[in-house]
Amino acid sequence: MASKFMLCSFKTCPWVQRAAIVLQAKGIAYDITYIDRDKRPDWFLAMSPHSKVPVVVIDGKEALFESNAIAEYLDETVSPRLHPADALARARNRAWTDFVSSFASAISSTMYADTEVEFRAKAANLAEPFGRLDDALGKRGNDGPFFNGPKLSLVDAAYAPFLQRYTFMDRLRPLGIIERFARLAAWREALLAAPAVKASTVANIEAVWQENLIVRKRWLSSFVSSDVIGAALAE
Repeated sequence: MASKFMLCSFKTCPWVQRAAIVLQAKGIAYDITYIDRDKRPDWFLAMSPHSKVPVVVIDGKEALFESNAIAEYLDETVSPRLHPADALARARNRAWTDFVSSFASAISSTMYADTEVEFRAKAANLAEPFGRLDDALGKRGNDGPFFNGPKLSLVDAAYAPFLQRYTFMDRLRPLGIIERFARLAAWREALLAAPAVKASTVANIEAVWQENLIVRKRWLSSFVSSDVIGAALAE
């Protein structure tokens, strides 16, 4: 029997992973359909105005696009709530969730650099958004390990995929950046160890991510083993 929710995805998409983390954290059963990035089917294009993932199909009828809208919808309609109950804390969470676009852009532009010179230049810019987020973690008023304390929230789900990809990149070419920010580093470790985050991707996500660097002919791919070729086709 099909689940109430069907998530449309690319295997490496961090924005889809954000939605999957929310589904996992809430214990919501869902199906996932992986589509070809280069041959996006007509039925998908009809549901996604930007031609992007994620899209979640509800009861086989209604389609909802954009990861933030999906996360908020799920939080409003399925218990337990992941947003804070306090209105001001909830607003702060939403504000820092909005910052994820800047944070994600800094990481993505680094890992997809075409040359070593570009890679180093982009990497040098990571300290600024990392520092801002580290400061926010210092002002959160709790001991963690997550943004709001002991429980995973929507803001955690938003950042986890990009901290994971920074970690993948750092393993290929150690950057020594996140180590400068103790609170951010600790948050990263807590997020990557969270069951909802671990269950939010294909099992071989790091190999699939590395293979994507080869397919896209990025500079970092020169440090990737040819053993990962075919990873995206693995079940």
